[in-house]
Amino acid sequence: QWKLVESGGGLVQPGGSLRLSCTAAPSRFRLDYYSIGWFRQAPGREREGVSCISSQDNRTYYSDSVKDRFTVSRDNAKNTVYLQMNSLEPEDTAVYYCAADVSPLLSGRFTRVPRSWGQGIQVTVSS
Repeated sequence: QWKLVESGGGLVQPGGSLRLSCTAAPSRFRLDYYSIGWFRQAPGREREGVSCISSQDNRTYYSDSVKDRFTVSRDNAKNTVYLQMNSLEPEDTAVYYCAADVSPLLSGRFTRVPRSWGQGIQVTVSS
């Protein structure tokens, strides 16, 4: 069994930046074999997809709400996927989850609910 572990969340002022990391535990499970997605869920709202990166060609996708502010990337040497979040807004406040699946993305979306999920990490944007 393996699991995903998120880190890097916290409290930041509007306009600030945070970088979330997603790693595998134990580390022998290679994330480069998986399409990785970042999702978030705010209180009283449904979970929404934020960004994803394909396992096949590392192509990246973003929701309209974060496009041009967030960047997803991989560092295969560190077996880590990052979500760089800039120009954060109070509306970005949520629990953020990374998720992984071996299935390829289709038009920037998972074709099924990802099989592996992290425990989630809180991001709070507030002055």
